[in-house]
Amino acid sequence: MDLGLKNKNIIVTGGTRGIGLAAAKACAAEGANLSICGRNQASLDRAKQELAVYGTTVHGAMCDISDANQIAAYINDALVALGGLDGLVNNPSGFGSSDDEEGWEKGLDVDVMGVVRCTWAATPALKKSKGAIVNVSSISGIGASSNVPYGAVKAAVIQLTQSHALTMAGDRIRVNCVAPGSIEFAGGVWDMVKENAPDIYKATLSGIPFGRMGKPEEVGDVVALLLSDRTGWVTGQTIAIDGAQNL
Repeated sequence: MDLGLKNKNIIVTGGTRGIGLAAAKACAAEGANLSICGRNQASLDRAKQELAVYGTTVHGAMCDISDANQIAAYINDALVALGGLDGLVNNPSGFGSSDDEEGWEKGLDVDVMGVVRCTWAATPALKKSKGAIVNVSSISGIGASSNVPYGAVKAAVIQLTQSHALTMAGDRIRVNCVAPGSIEFAGGVWDMVKENAPDIYKATLSGIPFGRMGKPEEVGDVVALLLSDRTGWVTGQTIAIDGAQNL
């Protein structure tokens, strides 16, 4: 299926690995121009090389999504490099897992305010293109979670998606959300759990009806679809991508 993303301009924050990189690749494979950001220069350079094979424009820059000034500068540079904006993917997570000041601060600064600030910075350009936003939440935000701060901030992302969809509809900006289940990739959270806490890994895996962990590409493909005009009347929705893990 041609998603109609050829020559579209898309920003993917946290696009250097995992779900972010998979979403960027899915869009680039459809002919979209990409800007990605990350906090590690080596992974940023590696991701740009992987995206370059698709033959579209690839812009990349360092950016700490917990820093408002860095966000504003990055989005501005990306708009200049791409020449416009048709889609924004708010992907990074602070992975605040401890129920204390530090855990909550990480989650609120990145998972919530990162989405808010990136959306603020990108909205003027998205109004011009009548573009789309996809936020990355988690099934931890759909119901109760043993990871208290992470579940709470991811729930906030889902609610924020709905509110932005409502308030931006008049500008014809669509805002949707994906809620992945347990996604495994090299160097990711579940890869580390498998290595360091095999009992937790096995227990989680046993609770997934599909019998396996998810792949970043399975989320990235849905993100690309939600950015496309193929879902032109879909907004305010959260799609769980979890192999029935949350049912």
